[in-house]
Amino acid sequence: MQSSFISKKFTGPSSSVRINVSEPCVYFSRHALSWEAFEPVSKKWMNLPMLNADEVFQLSDKESMAAGTELLVLGKDLFGQTIHKYSLSTNSWSLGKKMNTPRCLFASACLGKTAIFAGGVDESGKTRDTVESYDSETGAWETLPSLIKSRKMCSGVIMDGKFYAIGGSGGKDGKALHCGEEYDFDAKKWRHIPNMSPGGGTGSMAPPLLAVVDNELYAADCLFMKVNKYNKVKNVWENIGRLPERADRYGWMGNRFQGMWGSGDHRWWA
Repeated sequence: MQSSFISKKFTGPSSSVRINVSEPCVYFSRHALSWEAFEPVSKKWMNLPMLNADEVFQLSDKESMAAGTELLVLGKDLFGQTIHKYSLSTNSWSLGKKMNTPRCLFASACLGKTAIFAGGVDESGKTRDTVESYDSETGAWETLPSLIKSRKMCSGVIMDGKFYAIGGSGGKDGKALHCGEEYDFDAKKWRHIPNMSPGGGTGSMAPPLLAVVDNELYAADCLFMKVNKYNKVKNVWENIGRLPERADRYGWMGNRFQGMWGSGDHRWWA
């Protein structure tokens, strides 16, 4: 499940007159090649064209990120790491330009037309501190200052206009990282934040399940079925409620923290 804000341009009687309207869009994948998009404002579903990829890509682990009017699906095909790119403006798929340092299991988040990817594991299996940004308007990758700590299986969010890489594991022994790192886009510097991770991202555990709503950070604790909120002043996590039973997916939509569960063609939101 991925979400982004779509910037739509409407043309009036004069081609020089344009009105920009931003609407949220949420992407869902039923299986490797089939995607849907949902617009909460209009409450409309749209089936995306089938993604055309080889069998290796279909069977490999994949990660996705929405930025601007594009959806990126990152995985591995017969020739190595690859990116399939969906364009909402053309309603079509194409191959995207590879990262400067191709990798997986990274932290990622979107800020408008730009997506940020931090850390992860490269093709040799090495845990990286590499950070890159992707511009959905130009299709270009830019290498940013490296993380303070190499990490994988971490989570990324945008909060208060800054990018955060949180939790995961790193080091030669792959131990859990309980810290987070904050990237200031203006200063182009990272700041270490101890004890920012709510847990997860080691062994068979999924990366921390995080969402930001109104610049507040939330985490889903699947083990104890709880929702926790991060106190930025005290640098602690505080419990604020419980998750619904069988909440299989988590994320944000508009100004709400969402949980989704169900099977087949049936979906439920909370």
